[in-house]
Amino acid sequence: MKAAIYIGKPELEKDLRLAALIDALRRGGCDLYSVYGAEDVAEDTDMLLSVGGDGTFLSCAAIAGRLGLPLMGVNLGRLGFLSENRPEDVASAILSGDYVIEDRTMLRADVRTGNAPMDAWPYALNEMTVRRSGAAMLGVDVVLDGVQLPTYWADGLVISTSSGSTAYSLSVGGPIVLPQSRVLIISPIAPHNLNIRPLVVPDSSEILLRMHSRDGKYEFSVDNRSVDLDEDVEVKISVAQFSLKRVRLNSSDFINALTEKLFWGEDVRNIK
Repeated sequence: MKAAIYIGKPELEKDLRLAALIDALRRGGCDLYSVYGAEDVAEDTDMLLSVGGDGTFLSCAAIAGRLGLPLMGVNLGRLGFLSENRPEDVASAILSGDYVIEDRTMLRADVRTGNAPMDAWPYALNEMTVRRSGAAMLGVDVVLDGVQLPTYWADGLVISTSSGSTAYSLSVGGPIVLPQSRVLIISPIAPHNLNIRPLVVPDSSEILLRMHSRDGKYEFSVDNRSVDLDEDVEVKISVAQFSLKRVRLNSSDFINALTEKLFWGEDVRNIK
């Protein structure tokens, strides 16, 4: 096997767990080399390893998505829902083939008017977000498959995939969704409507966003990248025509990750 490795921060190169992982892979016959961008990836590469946390994984998703490469996350960060695997567990799983490759939904953004600053890679794995860029509240008109929803008056709006349900969407009150669910989540950020709630829609939906604010502009984020846009710039969000190939170890489990990382359901009555 030939694998590329992307290390999120230079200081991680001194981590003894990472050194042990690299040594184990090479001793097992894996041709391993470092990359810093899509241009560094050799044509005959079989897998891309992201070393760091979920932020690093999202940066690597842009590389893997462009090239159609399977992407595995090695967790040297904090929570790690996308980059969930301990370095100690990775080498043996890769060398023995004890993993599966799952398809994760990607979002695509189309800017309807004006310039399109993110055309180079207008895709997201977790979420796309519109946020106020100043003190004024943001009004967000949402057209869902041609049907106008009531205007959201809030600090912003998060459009999330099922993969992103445990990320920004969760922090603004969105539901937890199993990664294999074929849905999108629309969640307001600090809404000024008392009767507004997150909305779960089919991933076949087309979502058109129109923004208006006294500031005359807003911030648009695609995963961990953002740009300021004028309020007359409309954004259409839909599911991309390709998916991210995420490598998951057979030993991993989403429910266990929720209980271990977010203490989901922690209750004195549940202690065994």
